[in-house]
Amino acid sequence: MKKTDKYFLKTDNFFLIHNFNTVPEELLAYCKDYLIVDASTEEGTVKALQEKGMRFVHVENTGHNITSYFSYFAEHYEELPEVICICKGNMLERHCSKEYFDRVYNNSYFTYLYEDKASRLKFSKVKKEEGDAGNGGGKGSGKQVAVSSISSLVSENQYIEENTSWYVDSPSHPHRYFDDFDDLLQFIYKNPVIPRYCLFSPGACYIVRREQIRKNAPEFYLNLNKIMNYALEPNFPAEAHMVERMLPLIFESAYEVNSWMEDERAFEEKLEERAEIIRQKDEWNSKRFKRLRRMLKRN
Repeated sequence: MKKTDKYFLKTDNFFLIHNFNTVPEELLAYCKDYLIVDASTEEGTVKALQEKGMRFVHVENTGHNITSYFSYFAEHYEELPEVICICKGNMLERHCSKEYFDRVYNNSYFTYLYEDKASRLKFSKVKKEEGDAGNGGGKGSGKQVAVSSISSLVSENQYIEENTSWYVDSPSHPHRYFDDFDDLLQFIYKNPVIPRYCLFSPGACYIVRREQIRKNAPEFYLNLNKIMNYALEPNFPAEAHMVERMLPLIFESAYEVNSWMEDERAFEEKLEERAEIIRQKDEWNSKRFKRLRRMLKRN
């Protein structure tokens, strides 16, 4: 299926669009069926969606899109479409180019909806020096300069990042239950590999198949939402960053889940335990930093 200059050939893939203060008309040109999960805070956006007759439900804003996906998976578990494009209303030209999306929007297999051509040189293993003939310049030295970075590209649509949980230190993203990707991964799965790197689609946009979603129970998705929607202080929780990096594992891995992941009551009891662990850990870290500051002042 290809896009011509005059019109789109619409895909049978269902589009599940998380929307925030946009009117995603361009995305709707690609699909026959869709649902907009609108978390807009601007009244004008809701009015525009209504006036244009777009199919949408309005939800509370959690600051990110993953809770919208997971809620839909749980609520429509028995009648999920065969192939779902999970995406954001502002995805085009933010998380991937239109040219890339034109090539993949009808894929019926797991697809990363991410592309950043501008970063290809930055994330490349090596760079040619300025003026190198390979870059269209004059005769260069022929030397190649290695690039050091915590992140890189594996392919045009696959982003890889060192697993450091760096985002937990951001004051904009609080944490209540987990302060480390590895701890959350082991909380969800039995004996998972603790990866040195995370391979994922920044922005959490994918094409995913029904059977990939159904390998997890509805409760699995509802439970994960509980660690991502508890606060906006001032932005979404750091745990949502962790789940974003975990989505390919959630959809593709064969790991066995821990029993509480499919039991809401047991999960909530485990969360209470986790909250206390993190509270004590943060308190200890705060005291440690105070001691360090005192020592530095004395010196």
